[in-house]
Amino acid sequence: MKLRLLSALALCGLLAMGACNQKSDQEAKIQALEEKIAALESKSPSAVTPVNAQASQPADPSSLGQFEFSEMEYNFGTIQEGEVIEHIFNFTNNGQAPLVISNITASCGCTSPDWTKTPVNPGEDGFVKVVFNSRAKSGSQAPTVTIQANTNPTVTRLRMRGTVNPKAGGAGAPVGPVKR
Repeated sequence: MKLRLLSALALCGLLAMGACNQKSDQEAKIQALEEKIAALESKSPSAVTPVNAQASQPADPSSLGQFEFSEMEYNFGTIQEGEVIEHIFNFTNNGQAPLVISNITASCGCTSPDWTKTPVNPGEDGFVKVVFNSRAKSGSQAPTVTIQANTNPTVTRLRMRGTVNPKAGGAGAPVGPVKR
């Protein structure tokens, strides 16, 4: 019995010593990492260049168009569910080159855009028409269209805002036969 007790104590001592060694190894690794982080932080941010960075040059202004919208957001107020709202955002090209809209995407399927498909020469006007269908929508709504064009910045966003009241017997009404 004494032999077992002594063996158990010896085993515990060895395990404790191993845990101490592991703990000191971890502390050494942590210290090394902290030193590396401090060294990186001490460098100026411009000195660290990501591996996948590409060289870029400022765009030549003579090759860019420039949007000047009379408004970037349209508030359609409060409407009833199912109504369709259409708004035309007019713009002027104040750039030095013909403005070309390459793509316009809507934030959801409830919104569809149309736009001037031909290049808009400097000083000339163009449009972006946004149609919002409020079917199956209720509450506060803010559909957005994202325009990609040869401008700086290359992406421009237009937004419609408003509130859609649910149809009478719509969201709150039971669906299907009513059990009485």
